[in-house]
Amino acid sequence: MTQNTLTADSSVGSWLDDPIGGPILRDLLAQAGQSADVLRPVRRLAIKRLVKLSKGQFPPELIDDLVRRVAAGEVPGSAGSADAPAAATDAPASAGTPVVERPEWVERVSAGRFTGQTVIVTGAGSGIGRATASRVAREGGRVIAVDISQERLDDFVVEHAGADVVPVVANITDDDAIAGVLAAAGERIDALANVAGIMDDMTPVHEVSDAVWKRVFAINVDGTMKLMRAVVPGMLERQAGSIVNVASEAALRGSAAGVAYTASKHAVVGLTKSSAYMYGPSGIRVNAVAPGPTITNIEATFASPLGAERVRAGMALLPDAVEADALAASITFLLSDDGVNVNGQVLASDGGWSVA
Repeated sequence: MTQNTLTADSSVGSWLDDPIGGPILRDLLAQAGQSADVLRPVRRLAIKRLVKLSKGQFPPELIDDLVRRVAAGEVPGSAGSADAPAAATDAPASAGTPVVERPEWVERVSAGRFTGQTVIVTGAGSGIGRATASRVAREGGRVIAVDISQERLDDFVVEHAGADVVPVVANITDDDAIAGVLAAAGERIDALANVAGIMDDMTPVHEVSDAVWKRVFAINVDGTMKLMRAVVPGMLERQAGSIVNVASEAALRGSAAGVAYTASKHAVVGLTKSSAYMYGPSGIRVNAVAPGPTITNIEATFASPLGAERVRAGMALLPDAVEADALAASITFLLSDDGVNVNGQVLASDGGWSVA
């Protein structure tokens, strides 16, 4: 019998594919009324990451118990003897070439990349915005961390004690709030990351409500435009600046979301390209990042049977989801001087989804 080496650092995919770990994990999910499909977006992540991502559904002691049960060979439905799983454990060896697990991506911080710069990051309390603000702070920048949640910002500040972080609670659709963001930033703003955004309810155009349409556009388009409009004059005076807007795969295709979100992210691309053309000669670079599946706190809801059917069909070739740190790597590249020769581009940071 081969020795089982599953640990808390093994990927979710390795657990699901294992002849002992797979049945144990599937049995656990079944007890909660779930199938292994719910873990498909996180197959590449270490199973211990589920502690944070599951919001309490996978506590640390549960992960420890899974590791213990695998080591003991406790296959659900077996007689419970140590020899019971032997045949199952040896089965993959006769199936041919063993599966080689892809190494997990490791963030590599570039010390000092944003030293001396003031960078505004919206949506800084969670998800991609939080990861971007964190990356800028850890690379020496002064971060104006903007979010609608005081609680999330407080947590961010505590997590980055010692970094130069200025938290600003603001609704980016409100002009007075935008003025407050600029006041907190001070006279010089070197870069802006427009990350804050919301999803729609996957409705097609004949079912979309005015309320959903207006709310999605207010945050995803109006808020993005208002902050751009606010920071550009100062950048024009200095003849320098960088703006990165977060678009979406929905800005590149019609199958990723409902009509409101899709149209709003197409509008973000229009804002990006027009501004890049207008201000490029003045030393201001404006680019966008189009994320693919990313693990954030933005949850999709389906208010339309037709929308659910069509969007799910369009996601048949969906690549594995990544954590927000991977998107922050793309965003901070464009924000920083490393992107010096890039302007007016939409970077599809989507694991290859856009070429499928």
